[in-house]
Amino acid sequence: MADPLSRAAARLLTPDEGPAIDFSNPPGAPALTSPDSVSWRVFKNPVSLFVGGITAVILELAEPRVRSGVWDHSSFKAQPLKRLKRTGLAAMVTVYGPRETAEKMIAGVVRMHGHVAGQTPAGVAYQANDPALLDWVQATASFGFIEAYHAYARTLSQVERDAAFAEAAPGARLYGATGAPTSEGQWKQQLALMLPNLEPSEIVFEFLDIMTSTPLLPGPLRLIQKPLVRAAVAITPVEVRARLGLGEAFDLNGVERRLVRLAGTSADKVPIKGSPAVESSRRMGLPEDYLYRRRIA
Repeated sequence: MADPLSRAAARLLTPDEGPAIDFSNPPGAPALTSPDSVSWRVFKNPVSLFVGGITAVILELAEPRVRSGVWDHSSFKAQPLKRLKRTGLAAMVTVYGPRETAEKMIAGVVRMHGHVAGQTPAGVAYQANDPALLDWVQATASFGFIEAYHAYARTLSQVERDAAFAEAAPGARLYGATGAPTSEGQWKQQLALMLPNLEPSEIVFEFLDIMTSTPLLPGPLRLIQKPLVRAAVAITPVEVRARLGLGEAFDLNGVERRLVRLAGTSADKVPIKGSPAVESSRRMGLPEDYLYRRRIA
């Protein structure tokens, strides 16, 4: 399992263009979050990141302004793998990258978002740097990654889940998401407030079809790509699934759930050579297996 996971992680985190990020340098340079954080342990797992990222996008696409911004102003439909690579690398830099590198990257994203604006099909204006929309995008990302890790890699305590939400705050503020939730309780409150604005859309189903049918994972892992997508739907809040019409056809069966869990727990035990988690541990003077040999306490 380790070798396929290593290739999958490398494929999804290697940019098609632009300079590669050196997570191992400069020595001792701190990140936005510390090595002993819950986030450093959660984000090392490529299986739960893949699943949680899909969950996050489902929730984003449920909001009509965010949906139009994502679907009308990105390359996702034409080049889903390229878009996944950029998004995955941005997440890695935000969590593991040297603070200066993360701040520079995020500033570039903010500038790019400054040019993203338009109207939904219903005529509602949107702007990508709208703080309310940024709060929702940040909240969905935190929920997706935390919940996927909790469900398919290692169980997190309530304290750990709250900590993971709080640890995202420094990066969220740099993106402009100053009101993003800093605990699971705040996430639930935000979800309840946002729920009346969420709506079904064929774009959600198109997105899930792209994630299922496009060969995103290498070799043997491609055999579980469809269950991984179903796993993402499975952890989507039930009230959102009902609102979007993601019914029983998207449920995980028992065999699929065990396969996803096996992949997730396996990925949590084996250091992936050259990964941001391993290289960043080296940068901080820690053993390469630091995040793998210690359980979250």
